[in-house]
Amino acid sequence: MSALESADADLFADLLPGVCDRTTEALYARRWMGLVAGIDEAGRGPWAGPVVTAAVVLTDAPIPDCLTDSKQLSVAEREACFEAIVRDHHVAVASASAALIDRINIRAATLAAMGRALAALPVTPVGVLVDGRDVPPAVAARGLKGAAIVKGDGRVAAIAAASVVAKVTRDRMMTAYAGLFPAYGFERHMGYGTPGHRAALLAHGPCPLHRMSFRPLRQDGEATDEA
Repeated sequence: MSALESADADLFADLLPGVCDRTTEALYARRWMGLVAGIDEAGRGPWAGPVVTAAVVLTDAPIPDCLTDSKQLSVAEREACFEAIVRDHHVAVASASAALIDRINIRAATLAAMGRALAALPVTPVGVLVDGRDVPPAVAARGLKGAAIVKGDGRVAAIAAASVVAKVTRDRMMTAYAGLFPAYGFERHMGYGTPGHRAALLAHGPCPLHRMSFRPLRQDGEATDEA
């Protein structure tokens, strides 16, 4: 991301702090002269499971009234939002496994998955708005514009939609994995570092879903779970 794009992202995001609507993406759509996608991830911090990313291009259909950062929604609200988003808008999802995270680190794995989600969209945007501070390398590689917006999942509707899709998709995956590895309670904590998860690790050791490069699993003390 260029310094100019970074400054623009901060400027546009500050127009309506705390309000999640289409204002920012509309500004970028006019500047870039075309469709704008929003990208976000879920599961960057857990001890187990994949990181899941989503890319969303909003259509002219209404956005759900509850749309905001997925972490601010109840499970029922997220599920309802998810169904409306995938029904009415353009959506693609990609993930990176625990094994890939261990091999190339969580940041690189997340950015790679974001690039795959972008490539899987059924429409081609001219630019991408990403939650956080990093624009995936795949954006420039595909000849697209890109800007990162800190806390964009609570301010930009397309990013918020991607946040909801990624979170619901990952939660469903972890609930399914709980049936394969019932000793860990993945359906309760989704792989995050809760006391119950720690107790299960002490009792049973890690399973194939665990990120062995993350604390407290890494044995040499040089955990790679930093962003």
